Amino acid sequence: MSKPRKQQNRKPKGRPISGWLILDKPLDFGSTEAVSKIKWLFNAQKAGHAGTLDPLASGMLPIALGDATKTVPYVMDGRKIYEFTVTWGEQRATDDLEGEVAETSDQRPDEQAIRDILPNYTGVIMQTPPQFSAIKIAGERAYDLARDGETVEIPAREVEIHRLTLLACPDTDTAHFEVECGKGTYVRALARDMGRDLGCFGHISELRRTMVAPFGEDMMVPLETLTALEAIEDRDERLEALDAYLIDTAEALSALPRLIINDDQAYRLKMGNPILLRGRDAPANHPEAYATAHGKLVAIGEIGEGEFRPKRVFG
Repeated sequence: MSKPRKQQNRKPKGRPISGWLILDKPLDFGSTEAVSKIKWLFNAQKAGHAGTLDPLASGMLPIALGDATKTVPYVMDGRKIYEFTVTWGEQRATDDLEGEVAETSDQRPDEQAIRDILPNYTGVIMQTPPQFSAIKIAGERAYDLARDGETVEIPAREVEIHRLTLLACPDTDTAHFEVECGKGTYVRALARDMGRDLGCFGHISELRRTMVAPFGEDMMVPLETLTALEAIEDRDERLEALDAYLIDTAEALSALPRLIINDDQAYRLKMGNPILLRGRDAPANHPEAYATAHGKLVAIGEIGEGEFRPKRVFG
């Protein structure tokens, strides 16, 4: 009887590099495709993104490399800003340019009529996600069911819209807007509902994301800027040039309280042990905070009963 082979510990492919790359995603480029491209360019072991952008949308796609993937949920929860154009007169199956025309109207709203309905779409509102969305219905994605020709009942849910601004009405067929909204808001659904409210139908014809808190528009890097660095023949020099565009992992946690700790405390946290917080300036109880040593992220954890207890540690 032959002995079973010992399983070899395979070394992960790529570099154990960590940080955030705030990509300015181009049109006709899927979010998963963009992450794969960045992972390959940076020769990173691990990569993920914080919030899908459709291929027909451009703009901010925060991509986490390495340990930064542990901070993705904190970015997913952040406020977002979109600039978008609604074309009136047609409702489409996907609520954007990609879908077939489902309803048409000869009616067109004037600027005042558009301004009059904006208060209906600010604050906490109920919104029904599009048929073509990633919402799960009985264990299946709504967009898979929609592609099979099924029309499903998707329950409305609460979303928060902090600000909705009409930027311009360049002609009778289109209107430009900017919206600042919370997690789970579908801008396509916003265009659909405004079109119905105005009695003329409408769909998204342009969509660009300019902010995913805590990352701002000035942090975005165009994909062509990164791909241009492929021309650098020396591998180390090329990777060094790419790494210059990375943002420290801790930037994703700027909304949380921060602890500055010493090397001994960092060692304890990395071993999974709590550290004591002494003195008058010791922070009060908090369900989540993060600790850094020499400016580098060490752990995310909880402050309570005079100590910091790690939940996630970083290399």
